[in-house]
Amino acid sequence: MTNPGPIDDVSIGSDGIRLGQFLKFAGVLDSGGDVKEAIIDGFVSVNGEVDRRRGRQLQHGDVVGFEGRRYRVRP
Repeated sequence: MTNPGPIDDVSIGSDGIRLGQFLKFAGVLDSGGDVKEAIIDGFVSVNGEVDRRRGRQLQHGDVVGFEGRRYRVRP
């Protein structure tokens, strides 16, 4: 089994955030169009599973993956 690498913690300052908003907030992607395309094309995972819902509500501790990097939602 390979080590997937470190997880970057991203503090959102609230109880929850939608997946599309999180990708922009964390600086993973720059525009809403890029976010929409990446999610629809299946390039984004949440907790290890591909999720194609921009509106998915993320909670503290959820881990979002994109292009080999991982980001953990923190308060």
